[in-house]
Amino acid sequence: MDIFLAVVLFVAGFVMLVKGADWFVDGAAGIAARFGIPQLVIGLTIVAMGTSAPEAAVSITAAKAGNAGITIGNVLGSNIMNVLVILGITAAITSIAVQKSTVKYEIPFMLLTAVVLLVVGMTDGEVVFWEGVVLWILFIIYMIYLFFMARNGEGEEDETPKALWLQIVLVIIGAAGIVFGADLTVDNASKIAEALGMDDRLIGLTIVAFGTSLPELVTSVTAARKGKADIAIGNIVGSNLFNILFVVGTTALITPVAFKESFFIDSIVSISAGVLLWIGVLKDMKLKRTMGIIMLAAYAVYFVYLLI
Repeated sequence: MDIFLAVVLFVAGFVMLVKGADWFVDGAAGIAARFGIPQLVIGLTIVAMGTSAPEAAVSITAAKAGNAGITIGNVLGSNIMNVLVILGITAAITSIAVQKSTVKYEIPFMLLTAVVLLVVGMTDGEVVFWEGVVLWILFIIYMIYLFFMARNGEGEEDETPKALWLQIVLVIIGAAGIVFGADLTVDNASKIAEALGMDDRLIGLTIVAFGTSLPELVTSVTAARKGKADIAIGNIVGSNLFNILFVVGTTALITPVAFKESFFIDSIVSISAGVLLWIGVLKDMKLKRTMGIIMLAAYAVYFVYLLI
């Protein structure tokens, strides 16, 4: 009976995620068009932070409960899944156009933050307060960069604009659907996994990581299918940056974050995924179906490693 209820709640959570993402993308894109804000900036900020809310909630809540060790596994697992699985699936469905600024600045900065996390984590086996401050300084630099990008960028005009209040309501309700849907999905997926005998590390790097990455998945696929590719790619790059700089940074300000030696391989995989993404878009400024399939294959290899 408990398993049956978990499956029902899992499905309900997934439905909330899908519909929430649909409304969230519509509202965010509409607001961007109304105020002349480039869609890429919306993807890198509002959408990225909204879809990263589950990671932030899980990590910060765990830190307050004295279990900060879950933070790194959650963030690394989510970031790997964001690039290899989510962009892989999205690209396999439809090619994703990439802005020059994303290739020149945002993806390299994402790689830099992944390397910084590896360095601060491996130096003493944990991310401490002052290292959290460093991550927050990088986060502030990133936000300043986005501010100037928004000020200097050109947005698109919305041919059939909805009322501003309706667009704001869509964003709020959509975000709520994403967050609560992810919460339901993660909790019940974990219960199902535990009932099937999966161990904690595997659950953390796969089930929980996938669950907290579901908002990015449904939002990116929805955005790409609606022709809002800038939101799709910006969502993933922004989410990965937000996960490391804000989530790990904030958690480290609350309590030292354990960085186990076993996370070294996961960090290398996370960095390699970012490099693969960068290489994939350098030539044609597009993430094509072939590269999407390669990314999914790369994650399959990583998943087999986790199982061994």
